[in-house]
Amino acid sequence: MTGTIRPVATLLLAIFMLMAGSGFLSTLISLRLEASGAPPLLIGLVATAYFVGLTFGSMLAFAIVARAGHIRAFAAFVSLFSATSLSYTLHLDPLFWSMLRLAEGFCMAGVFVCLESWLNERAEPATRGSVLAFYMIALYAGQAVGQFLLNLGDTWPALPFIAASILLSLAVIPVALTRIPAPSRPEGGIMRLTQLYRTSPLGFVGAAVTGVMMGAFYGLGAVFARGVGLNTAGTALFMSATILGGVALQWPLGRLSDLVDRRRVIVGTFLATLIVCIGLFEFAEGRYQMMLAGALFGGTCFALYPLCVAHTNDHLRSTQRVGASGGLILIYSLGAAAGPLAAAGMMEGLGPRGLFLFIAGCASIVLIFAGFRIWAAPPVPDALQRRYQVLPRTTPAAASLDPLAPEN
Repeated sequence: MTGTIRPVATLLLAIFMLMAGSGFLSTLISLRLEASGAPPLLIGLVATAYFVGLTFGSMLAFAIVARAGHIRAFAAFVSLFSATSLSYTLHLDPLFWSMLRLAEGFCMAGVFVCLESWLNERAEPATRGSVLAFYMIALYAGQAVGQFLLNLGDTWPALPFIAASILLSLAVIPVALTRIPAPSRPEGGIMRLTQLYRTSPLGFVGAAVTGVMMGAFYGLGAVFARGVGLNTAGTALFMSATILGGVALQWPLGRLSDLVDRRRVIVGTFLATLIVCIGLFEFAEGRYQMMLAGALFGGTCFALYPLCVAHTNDHLRSTQRVGASGGLILIYSLGAAAGPLAAAGMMEGLGPRGLFLFIAGCASIVLIFAGFRIWAAPPVPDALQRRYQVLPRTTPAAASLDPLAPEN
């Protein structure tokens, strides 16, 4: 294990610090806007801006990294992100904050391009799976731990933003001082979306709708938690429990999908998400019940995108997988950009609990479509079904860390 981590330890440390510093900002921004009296639609608009930036970044950041080099590009992206995180303290205005979130989404896409292509360059064929596993641990652990920085705002409102800026700035140090050689030019080709849909209709629709669901949750989950009575500490715990629950169930559900028709596991997972969301809509009360429900929601909903990627990969040649990953990430990001605004409309009419009724409705749409696909097309033969691999919803470079991906 030590031999696997050592070559990429500085990169994993940078990822953890980046996610600890940035992962709680969406929660913090939603809470601050909600406390200022902003309606859910306005909060959803600010959340949407981040995913719009992430979408553009996933398409344009490759060229920036290729021109400037990984270390310089990484430093530029993180420095801008650090500056924007401090800028929230200057003026509380939804339009101004939307512009900041747009820039942050673009910067985060660039950061992922730098780090994931770097990890892929350093991972040997025999250690790709282990490197990917440690990457996912650093990613989600940083995001979960960072939620507790929300509590710093109880003593000084600007302190969480300052803490975010400090962590982001410190994350540059491991990369700037690393002796790991920079990787070659990153490849960012994306499969045409029409070809991707024809290849795997369920994988395409599932990834897009999962983006809508996750975008709605990340953008407005904190507003829901506050609306049902949780304080700032309880909101941080709820968001953290959801993220950690997402880590816990991804691998077991993925392994199950290797043993049976993967489409049925996707249907079962969407159904479980639907049931949990209805429970949160109807019975969202009690601190401990909320934590358990959040963990269950994370466990089911976070697993949906990797399952859809795996189902799509079952229909692809190995050489197509990175391009398909780029396409799936693009439609996921487009869905995530639409999610907060759509869910906010539901919350305007039904209150904070409307968030999970909206997510339940999204899950219902995919369940109907998946049922049609199971009826219309036979399953992938066992001999052609690829082994499941947990992948992050970041950039196509992460797909190359898959042990079954073709070597560079």
